[in-house]
Order: sequence, then structure tokens, then C-alpha cells
Amino acid sequence: MSVGSRSAQADQLTLRVLGALLRENVLGLRTQSTVEDRADGRWLRAGTLALPVRTEGFQSELTARLPLLTVSDQPVDGLPEILAHLAELADPQDRDGFRAFAEECRQTLATMELHAGVQGQVHDLLALRHGEHPADWTGLAGSLGFDTLAAFLDHPVYPTARGRSGLSEDELRCYAPEFHPSFELNWLAVPAGALAVDTIGPRPDWWPSLAQLGLGELTDSHLAVPVHPLSAREALAAVPGAVLAEGGHLEVVPTLSMRTVALAEHPEWHLKLPLTTATLGLRNRRTIKPGTLEDGAAGQRLFEAVLAREPRLAERILHADEQGYAHTGHELLAVLVRRYPAGLERALTVPLAALLAPAPGGLVVDLLAERFYDGSVTAFYRELLALLLDWQTTLFGYGIALESHQQNTSLVLDRVDGATRLRLLYKDNDGPRVNTDRIGELDSFVGEFDDARVFSRSDRALTDLFTTITGHLCTASLAFGLAAHGRAPLAELLGLLRAELERSIGRLGPAGDSLRAALLDAERLPVKAMVTAGSLLSKERSGAADINKHYTSGPNYLRLEV
Repeated sequence: MSVGSRSAQADQLTLRVLGALLRENVLGLRTQSTVEDRADGRWLRAGTLALPVRTEGFQSELTARLPLLTVSDQPVDGLPEILAHLAELADPQDRDGFRAFAEECRQTLATMELHAGVQGQVHDLLALRHGEHPADWTGLAGSLGFDTLAAFLDHPVYPTARGRSGLSEDELRCYAPEFHPSFELNWLAVPAGALAVDTIGPRPDWWPSLAQLGLGELTDSHLAVPVHPLSAREALAAVPGAVLAEGGHLEVVPTLSMRTVALAEHPEWHLKLPLTTATLGLRNRRTIKPGTLEDGAAGQRLFEAVLAREPRLAERILHADEQGYAHTGHELLAVLVRRYPAGLERALTVPLAALLAPAPGGLVVDLLAERFYDGSVTAFYRELLALLLDWQTTLFGYGIALESHQQNTSLVLDRVDGATRLRLLYKDNDGPRVNTDRIGELDSFVGEFDDARVFSRSDRALTDLFTTITGHLCTASLAFGLAAHGRAPLAELLGLLRAELERSIGRLGPAGDSLRAALLDAERLPVKAMVTAGSLLSKERSGAADINKHYTSGPNYLRLEV
């Protein structure tokens, strides 16, 4: 329902924001409201506020039905006006958070409207660079095309994920993945003693020397470190004695995460670099805390140790090598050097986040199902579930839960002897949760992590993470999305999900009891409260020890009849 001259994107964003505020119970919209059945449908009333709602069932029982709110029975149907009214009702110490979130929404709307205007042109560009048929976009260069397609989709939970704070339209066009640009990196000559940690070892052949950067006179005292053009000046200011090379060097293409770029001529190599922007909440800055590099490398080693003990999975679960990194101890000057496994040249490597994306010729999931599963989307979904849940529950059996969301998990599809082969490829292994009472013979890895929040002596943190990442983001959001696109009935897809969960958890025996209780049998499931923790409230007010692992609750769609 559009009102006045507002764009379809404005209404879409308003619906998503109102749905998120309801889900996260902002100002008591969920728990302090009463249901009213009116002539036009169902409403929730909470004090002077009333919100038209409909059944949702995924992250919340109800969500916004129309892009409006009434205040004292007077309609307020523009998102800036809605947030301004909510700010007036909020605790005075929270009002700055509401105003900041309103600015986040403004930037997001501008990006959404920009996306609507350029998507067709970008599809044409992708067809020109990678081929007319996305099911033929093989190799890691082709994977960057799928990253671009995924960048046009909304996040399954966070309503303003397409916004990036502080970036202009020109900067987005030059550096954001949805435009599939290429650009040259900037480079700093950093005093050798300023690198607090450097595990990269001998630099790859493509890494420029200081002489190639025009700074040969510093060869004996400095090291060349790449920086993103958007944060080069801030990085320079962060390290005394650093020198910024003139111009750029080494052509790169942004990945879905934007701060990670792939080398245009060597796409198996990625560089993760700090950015000063924020996504998924204004507090979720895209800088790089040095400890996360250590944790990512330790996580990779831990997960590979698990695979060494699980031969049935060893050939089907792949990890990018993230052991090489350097940092100065400052979050604006760090680099992760990621290298993907060899042998992917003839395979399609597709992030989970791209499966529901429109592509030239149809949805990505349709095109992959047509090529590899005789056109059956449900057969594709079933095999994806079987492998992904087998791996994630295996980790749980060792007392580990992995924060491998839909952006960090990729499908690797090819054919061997005429049969489809599906593998999973993982990256960014920081941020797991580990129950030290159950890790057993792998306990030597405990001392290798920097972040003490990784560890606990119960399964609660693990089941919360498993549910919100593997459950909601990687599997259930796909079920609800496929059903919304008419690919299969929701009941059938959720039935497949529950059956595979039961099978995978059942393999664990008693070690799976806590996961079964928290996921399959629970009345309600944890749901990320990302707007509250990431934008609206300070950490002191929200109580969030980690803004990415702060939860409210929602219905258990695995128990509901839908």
C-alpha cells in the first residue's frame, strides 16, 4: 500500500522496520499490546500506538501489514515521522539512538532506490563479464558475480542491511559489491617495528615491493601494507611514521562483505581490510579488531582438527586458508590474506546469501537446480540441508557452534563422473562458541583464541548461536523464501528441515540432547535483537555483551502447523 508519492522502496523499508521493532518488542509493541480485529484486518494496540499486523511465523508471530502506525488513532505513515514519534515516547537517554537509527534508515532508503534504478544495468554488466547464463559462472571469478547478485537482497533479519553509514552514492558506485566495480588498492609503507603481528610470511608474488610503489628509499625500514581507498587517510593517521604511496596498485573487486576484496587477476586470493563505515547497526563498524584475526586463524585450525576426525565429511567441507594476517594493534590498519582452496576452477562457488537473488534468467536457486538437480528445487534444498546440518551438528557434538551465516557459507557445485557433487566452503571463522566441558581432546585449542566470550561451560551459548545462524539464517530463511516465491509449500520445506535436524541431531546420541531441547522441542526460539543492540540502545542500556549475539525470542516454526 503506497501513500502519496512515496516510493515502493520506502514502503518496503517501513514494513521491514516496523516488523523489526515489533519483533524486538521496542516500547512494548509485542508484550504490552492487545489484539484488535477491525474491518480491514488485525491490529495491535500498545498504549497510544496501534499497528496493523498479519501472521508471520518465522522470527515473530506477527509482523507489520501496512507501512503505517497510528498515534492516538491518527495515522503516521512516513518512516521518519514514525521514528520521530517513537523517539518522543522512548526513555530520554535512548532518544539519540532513535535519531541515529532514523538516519540509518534514510541512508538505506537512498541505497534501495539506487539499487532499483541500476539492477538491470548491473545484470547486463555481469552477463558481459561472466556470460549470459549464471549457471556457467564457474571459478572464483564467477563467484564474484554471485556476490554482486546477493548484494541486492535484504538481510533476512536486519531491516537496514543495505545501508552503509557515511558513504556517498559515488563511493558506493566505486566500491560496493552491487555495482561489481574494480579499483586499485592504496598502499602504506609502515615502519617494520609497527607491525605488532605478522604471520603472512613471504609475500605472494603479486604483493608489490616498496620500489614498485615509488617508495624504494624505505625498503630497509618499512613494509608495504594494503589499505582500502575509503580508509587510507585514517589508516595513515593511525601509525606514526607511515607513508602513503601515491596512486593505486593491484586491481581488486569487492566481495559481498565489501571490506573484503578479491584480486582481479588472482581471484583465489582475498584481502580483508578495515573500513570506517558500519552495517547491520551503527555500532557494527567494519573496522578490524586485531583479536578477530587471531580468532579466525584459531577457528580454522580447530575446525580442520574436527574434520581430521570425521572422514565422511573431510572431502565435502572446505575452508579458506586464513592463517596469514598482519596488524599494528590498531583497528584501522590490519589485513587478512585469505587464500581459497585449489581445484575450484570448474565448480560453481555460490554464497548461500545469493540463492534467492534475481539473476539473468531467473532466481539463482532455480538456475542451479536446473543444472544440477533436474530442475527440482526441493531436491536441491534437501541435499543442502543434509550436508550443512551434518557438519554443524558434528561440530556441536564436539562442543562447538560456528557463526557461519549465509554470507560466510558457500556452496561448491560440480559434476564428478556425471553425478552432481555438493560441497560447502567456509571463511571468517572468528566468533564461535565453545563449551570447554565438552571439547575433550581438542582442549589444546582453547588457549589459542583471543576473545574470552568464545568459551563457556554450558551449551546455552552454543544452542543460541546454532539456532540463530544455522537454523534461522542458513536454512529456515531459505525455506520461507522458497515458499514465498512459490517453489514449494512451506509445510513441505519446514518438514524437510525438521526431518534433517532430527536425523543429524540423532547421530549425536546424548550429546545432542541440549540441542534437541533448545531447537526442536522448545516452545520459542532465540531471535537476534539486532536493531536494539546495534543501533537503538547503548550496550549499557541493552545489556548486550556482544551486539551480534543479543537475543529476544520468536515462535518455533519447527513445531507450528503451517
